[in-house]
Amino acid sequence: MTKGGKMRIIRVQKTVVNIGVGESGENLTKAERVLEMLTNRKPIRTLSTTTNRDLGIRKGQPIGCKVTLRGKEAEDFIKRAFWVNENRIADYSFDPEGNFSFGISDYTDFEGMRYDPEIGIIGLDMCVTLSRPGRRVALRRIGQRKLPKNQRVTKEEGIEFMKNKFKVEVVRSS
Repeated sequence: MTKGGKMRIIRVQKTVVNIGVGESGENLTKAERVLEMLTNRKPIRTLSTTTNRDLGIRKGQPIGCKVTLRGKEAEDFIKRAFWVNENRIADYSFDPEGNFSFGISDYTDFEGMRYDPEIGIIGLDMCVTLSRPGRRVALRRIGQRKLPKNQRVTKEEGIEFMKNKFKVEVVRSS
């Protein structure tokens, strides 16, 4: 057991796989098909929060899709995604809370995926949230409290967790 007991163990809270296409229509349905093939889950659409006349986007218009994975399913998908990235991630991909994000330029890089001329080349983004037990205290509606500093995951702890759990090489940027 780690120093401090089971409340100090870091775990993957969730993994969000996202494809932003910037418009609704045919490209969005292609992106939804890609996410469904990769995760075996039905994606939900993400909506625009603002109006941008230059880009032709209205508030509330669907402009992307995402799938949220939790538990064992999330960890398995992270392993598959790091296999595509040759088990490497840059240290600037981590935020101060230990969470990290990275992109994959083409869905066909995943094992078992074949190029489909109807879909074309579509990339995706992954955001992984790390936490310790007790995080619910900061998120619940009734009796909400601040999470103590020692219960939060730091960037260094997130990097160490990824090195140990997923055997990932963290590349330092200069």
